[in-house]
Amino acid sequence: MNISELSKILKENGIVGAGGAGFPTYGKLNESADTILLNCAECEPLLKLHRQLLRDHAPEILKAFALIADVLGVEQAIIGVKEEYKSTIAACEAAMELYPKLSLHKLPGAYPMGDEVVLIYEATGRVVRPGGLPIEQGVCVFNVETLYNIYRAVFEHHPVTDKYVTIAGEVNHPITVRVPIGMKIKEVVKLAGGITTEHPVYLLGGPMMGGFGSEYQPVTKTTSAIIVLPENHTLVYKKKPNIAVAIKRSASSCCQCRTCTDLCPRHNLGHPIEPHLFMRACNNGDTQDMKPFLNTMFCSSCGVCELYSCPQGLSPRSIMAEFKGGLRKAGVKPPKADAASVDANRDYKRIPEERLVRRLGLKQYDKDAELDDNLRATAEVNIRLSQHIGAPAKPAVAAGDMVQLGQIIGQAGDGLSVNIHSSVTGRVKEVTDAAIIITAS
Repeated sequence: MNISELSKILKENGIVGAGGAGFPTYGKLNESADTILLNCAECEPLLKLHRQLLRDHAPEILKAFALIADVLGVEQAIIGVKEEYKSTIAACEAAMELYPKLSLHKLPGAYPMGDEVVLIYEATGRVVRPGGLPIEQGVCVFNVETLYNIYRAVFEHHPVTDKYVTIAGEVNHPITVRVPIGMKIKEVVKLAGGITTEHPVYLLGGPMMGGFGSEYQPVTKTTSAIIVLPENHTLVYKKKPNIAVAIKRSASSCCQCRTCTDLCPRHNLGHPIEPHLFMRACNNGDTQDMKPFLNTMFCSSCGVCELYSCPQGLSPRSIMAEFKGGLRKAGVKPPKADAASVDANRDYKRIPEERLVRRLGLKQYDKDAELDDNLRATAEVNIRLSQHIGAPAKPAVAAGDMVQLGQIIGQAGDGLSVNIHSSVTGRVKEVTDAAIIITAS
């Protein structure tokens, strides 16, 4: 198989990054890569699915990883796994025997080890330039579920129609489940035995980088976790700051201790992101030097400064995100910058996972959430036509049509895009430019 053939399979079967922004995976394939990385860091607290999926499906996932290595002709294919994931490591070591090109790199138990830039440095010693792409360093990074979807597409001819989701927090039985894409969040949460708080909020994704959503939202190709929290949990308040109030609090309380900068993972890799200088400029309305504002565009929004570092409980990440969004809206592009030297004391500035979980007030929710591989059923799905970076898919069915599981219901749009497939067999109830609703039969 060559790169064109593999790219066609990935595009036709709707393979995108199964987390984060959902970048179409075929767009990552590049013959200039000399290294590929399998990202099983899974550093967000409470998330379990990647380590579990790799543990239970190591032969399939590593077969897909080895295929990509052969297609791209890379020199090395590195599996990055947290050193505490003992059972996952054992499964990988057993499956790796068939693929001599594959190697295992054990990662420390720190946050945010799953950040591509951090992972690349840990596994290869290479530093991605500020605002740059991994391929500039000859690296392509894939997460666990994405590779499992590649295996299913290439070897089982099965498109992306379902998603693994960890359900945690205020639920009776935390669990990782496999559900049809388009299933309502409310229905998925019921699979964890019901909610244990009177006024729940739904955090979609990890506690550090995830965002809040509605129980009526559908699962998409990038939904990795649903964390149910009581509405008065401290993390809910911290992740929903009023920006105007947050800026005033910062102006009155920021003591310029620079802990936010000292513990910033990207800063410690030499990137010119310095939250304390941004806070100083913002607090004083000082625009004589625009660098602190422009350099917010190098922020990865990992949340360390806001949810872990600041002794005053201020909101640098949220305020920077507000400014960064404004700059992008105004058409401002990131400045060109080179990385400085990696901080010699970087290893001593890592964020220990155990301490982070306690700091976030989540220790009571840190439970196994074992994986159940059985695909769950639902009566209706709401499948969005834009579940990925790039152009949305275009509707390929009409209301009243009967569709089969795996049938294309959205054709890839122009440019960077992928197909969208039905996650159930049933009748199309409604079609819009944004979504297709199907009643299961």
